Amino acid sequence: MSSTAIEVSRTVSVSFPQGSSPIRILPVPWRDPHTVSKVELAHHIDALEKACEANPSSADLKTCLGMAYAMNFEAYKSMDVLEAAVKIDKTHFFAQLKLSELFYRLRALPRAEEETLKAVELAGNSWELSLARKQLQEIRRLIREGTQKPEWNKSLKRPVFLFSLLGVICGIVTVMAK
Repeated sequence: MSSTAIEVSRTVSVSFPQGSSPIRILPVPWRDPHTVSKVELAHHIDALEKACEANPSSADLKTCLGMAYAMNFEAYKSMDVLEAAVKIDKTHFFAQLKLSELFYRLRALPRAEEETLKAVELAGNSWELSLARKQLQEIRRLIREGTQKPEWNKSLKRPVFLFSLLGVICGIVTVMAK
């Protein structure tokens, strides 16, 4: 069985055996993202991109790459990679949890709730279950308090037209009153 090793810090390396079960403990830089410098993060992203090219069927590598993109404020790249990781392994808890967390951080709360519920179902132990439940609880609190981004599913043409018309009418009334 071949394995792929990626350097996750200068002193620690983690290997992901091909065909192994999903990781249960995250590699070092992902435990505390505030301790990773921009230069070090760029190094990690580069190494992870190369590792993903070499192992396109590794949900573990894609999950770590998605997390690195998110830490680098590249939300769309992160979303693409995390969605790919979930497609590769539909039972990968961390891929599902991190995808739902990304939606949560982007305040797409209905989608975050949906994805977090999937993570709750995938939880393999009480620690994973508590992570997913805590996130679900926070998402539901935000939904309840109304701190989500509104969905713009209606056209604004009519309100803009009516507001402009009101402005023109007020202008005409003002000119005629003088």
